[in-house]
Amino acid sequence: MFALCDCDSFFASCERVFRPELYGKPVVVLSNNDGCIVAMTKEAKQLGLKRGLPYYQVKDLIRANGVAVFSSNYALYGDISSRVMQLIAEEVQDIEVYSIDEAFFDISGFAPDRLHEKLVKLRAKIYKGIGIPVSIGVGTTRTLAKVASHFAKNYQGYQGVCIIDTEEKRTKALQLFPVDKVWGIGRQFRKRLEYYGVGTAYDFQELKESFVRKEFKLSGVKTWKELQGIACKSVDELPEKQSICTSRSFAEMITDFDKMTESIANFTASCCRRLRKQGSVAETITVFIMTNRFRTDLPQQIESTSIQLITPTDSTMQLTKYAITALRKIWREGNHYKKSGVILTGISSNRDIQQNLFDNVDHAKQRRLTNTIDEINRTQGPDAVHLAIQSDSFSKWNLRREHMSPCYTTNIKDVLIVKA
Repeated sequence: MFALCDCDSFFASCERVFRPELYGKPVVVLSNNDGCIVAMTKEAKQLGLKRGLPYYQVKDLIRANGVAVFSSNYALYGDISSRVMQLIAEEVQDIEVYSIDEAFFDISGFAPDRLHEKLVKLRAKIYKGIGIPVSIGVGTTRTLAKVASHFAKNYQGYQGVCIIDTEEKRTKALQLFPVDKVWGIGRQFRKRLEYYGVGTAYDFQELKESFVRKEFKLSGVKTWKELQGIACKSVDELPEKQSICTSRSFAEMITDFDKMTESIANFTASCCRRLRKQGSVAETITVFIMTNRFRTDLPQQIESTSIQLITPTDSTMQLTKYAITALRKIWREGNHYKKSGVILTGISSNRDIQQNLFDNVDHAKQRRLTNTIDEINRTQGPDAVHLAIQSDSFSKWNLRREHMSPCYTTNIKDVLIVKA
């Protein structure tokens, strides 16, 4: 049996932990650059707000209903997530963290006749100790545990814990579960499945294996088997990140090439930091720029260009040089640009680098220099040492976060003061 702990409305719940006056009131959290809604409480959902809606489109509705709005505070969410996972780890034998707000864990140490009671207590302990509400689903496979967590979250009668441990429960749950919500299927296959008359998870698991293999390949077959109660999925099977991207929309349109190079240099540096953090190198860099599509009175351009490196690298200096070269190829003097971005692809482990005979760059020297700069920035603060082309005005290229809460748990300056 597998159990899945899923934090309810996680980002919004994190904001409520330090703002108890918001309990029972609508809360939404916005995406990078305060672009669209990425998380909300049930009270916000009841107002008709949905994930993915652009903030500017619903700003009047939000104000009229007193909805609390927050910019994404990933430092806070990451720290609270680690606290939740640590508490679960203290109570179970084995835990597999799946995402920032989900984790599978082993329940073999729990007596079957007291399983529901134990999980209700675990749920209560997480809420009391950290302030985050969670739902727990149990099934004979990870996919069924995901299905169970959906019912635990959306039906109060389960007390936040749903266990699918019999054939009758499995059948009933799958008959009520939309196929596009199944882990591993998603909305991208919904229309194709609807064409074949498949609307629920039960319909999908009733298909013939040969048909599933033909239409949905091996991953589809694994999902099909998991829905039938045959365990064959692991969190280790998640695909590795194939690209890293940093992009921003500008508050004011850019017409100056030097300002655009600043933005591209800073976005490249951001991508490179993430690349090094995961121990990877990139083989291709892509730069894109676009004008404001809503300003039809101005010339329009959406263009990108890519450069393939001779040898994959994680060097900010090397990749910035290529990024500026790429920018020069697509820049059009006189255009008013609203957005730019950098994408790194061809990502592989930094242990797999093969030096090209025609590459005259001393990559070992570059790596030593980069490591030194990273170490200085870790101790002295972000971007204490940076490329001159990035300028010192980092704030104008940072994410727009007009509604960001303090970093209560990760910044000493933001720690709450308790008055006796």
